[in-house]
Amino acid sequence: MRKLVARFHGSRRSERIRQWLVTGRTFAILSLCSMVFFVLLGVGGIVQRHTASSPVSSMKGFAAAVSSSLFAEMISMELPSFESNRPPSTINGMHTAAFLMRLLTDINPQDPRSLVAGELPGMNGDQTILLRGGSGSVTGVAPKDQQPIPGASVQEPGAGMDEQPPPESPPGDTPEPPAETPEPEGEGEAKPKRNTVFIYHTHNRESWYPELPEGTKDPSSGEVNITQVGKRLGQRLEELGIGASVSTEDYLTTVPGYRWELLYKYSMKTVQDAMSANSDLQFLFDLHRDSNRRKHTTATIGGKDYAQVFFIIGHGNPDWKKNEAFATRIHEELEKRYPGISRGIWGKSAANGNGEYNQSLSPTSALIEIGGVDNTLEESYRTADALSEVIADLIWEAERVDAKPE
Repeated sequence: MRKLVARFHGSRRSERIRQWLVTGRTFAILSLCSMVFFVLLGVGGIVQRHTASSPVSSMKGFAAAVSSSLFAEMISMELPSFESNRPPSTINGMHTAAFLMRLLTDINPQDPRSLVAGELPGMNGDQTILLRGGSGSVTGVAPKDQQPIPGASVQEPGAGMDEQPPPESPPGDTPEPPAETPEPEGEGEAKPKRNTVFIYHTHNRESWYPELPEGTKDPSSGEVNITQVGKRLGQRLEELGIGASVSTEDYLTTVPGYRWELLYKYSMKTVQDAMSANSDLQFLFDLHRDSNRRKHTTATIGGKDYAQVFFIIGHGNPDWKKNEAFATRIHEELEKRYPGISRGIWGKSAANGNGEYNQSLSPTSALIEIGGVDNTLEESYRTADALSEVIADLIWEAERVDAKPE
């Protein structure tokens, strides 16, 4: 009798344990499914934002992860008449996993650097996209950013860069003075009364080796720098009847706790303050100097050397296509008047730069790189003059359109 009672209690205990295990397994499965569901929702949101800001990122991940054999098999699935001479069975778990990883995260499992490329600007250089080429961009070399060199001392110019030291710069001891500029077309046409152009410099200390003391390693200066080109552009626009103001703020000396990586935050405040003080500001130009070497940044036009220009469009701006359209108008007109001066329009994501470049503040704003580290101030002035002609004509055209009665 005791044995029967013990067996009975033992079976009940086993049944209770089995019920607990079943309940625990069910709970674990439901928890895992819920977690996967919410993770997929989050990944979907990330992918949607990523593809909106970078038009080729998902396709780039697809192309990088999928082999030509797999493409052939995919086509043959839909077109039975299409036959591939490649060995069968190229679709496997490794290809699928690599494809999904690149598609969802832009991380290449075969390249460990891609894990940190999104956090370290410059490592993921393939995110710079040529949107519109110019006759000056035949080499396909993209714009190149360079952070200030900490503790730079008097050394050979360009030490530590990826090319040889810069060659001797062409003659140009003193920048040529502004020449007399013809009045805008249209006899008796009144100048616009509004100040609509704002020129500023996020990297205001960018300079050029030929303009700095011999042996300088870091091509930056608090005295001779890109702000002088901004002044020249503003002066020329004023001479052409376009109201323009120029910011020459030196963030290194005016911002408490200055940090180089926050410069676009500082310059955004500069632009916002200017727009608050003047509601007529529409055309915003952030002028920079590129870090490429002379052979990639110089064009000879009419026997004179010009610093070539890059237009940068940030895909972190949801309305970047409007800014691209604006830059395209300037680019195309420059190409007509000064063939070879423009190296085209380049798109950048946050993977290798700021990604937004304050361009969400106005659809008629652009970041313009003028020349490189080996150009001269004189060559940059010539380019600023060319830009002023094109920009002034575009603004005059817009003024005339707005002035027409409906």
